[in-house]
Amino acid sequence: MSTSAGATGAALPDVGPRLRDLRRRRGLTLEAAAPRAGLSPAHLSRLETGNRQPSLPMLLGLARIYGTTVAELFGELPPERDPVVRAGGREAAAADGWTYHQAGSPGRAMQALRLTVPYGTQSDLVRVHPGEEWLYVLDGRVRLSLGEVVHELYPGDSAHFDSLTPHRIAAATRDGAELLFVHTLLQSPDVHAHVRHP
Repeated sequence: MSTSAGATGAALPDVGPRLRDLRRRRGLTLEAAAPRAGLSPAHLSRLETGNRQPSLPMLLGLARIYGTTVAELFGELPPERDPVVRAGGREAAAADGWTYHQAGSPGRAMQALRLTVPYGTQSDLVRVHPGEEWLYVLDGRVRLSLGEVVHELYPGDSAHFDSLTPHRIAAATRDGAELLFVHTLLQSPDVHAHVRHP
């Protein structure tokens, strides 16, 4: 399974200033924005200054809060919502071991990604936010936790669920897993939260 780890070096340093600009344009203070993303104000400040690298789940949460996409956080702005995304047309980006390839156009109600997920878990982080998510396993095995139920997904398996169900995605195979991932882009109100698994 291929990961494009080398594609990230130039992209990540620019994310911090974009996060800060988006937060300010929304009229949010660090203290107002951070809890919606399940972060402390100090942690969000470190992300904005580039002292910490955000994980992909963090970027997804912040993109929802700011009403944008992860692709736009990385500075990917394809022209005029081109309906066709060509293979190799956009560089992969990575965060916290996850590699993603943009598989859809920005500014839509859904965001489509092809993800490479590393072996293991996202610490104890369980995500909860408005919207829906759909995933399809291309390679490897995926462990999907939905509430108290853990599902093991194999190549060809898919899942479609309400994102308000506490959920966590991890690869169950040592070489990681590859999947297609689609989620709705709803700007998060105060119900957006990250919770710790009991």
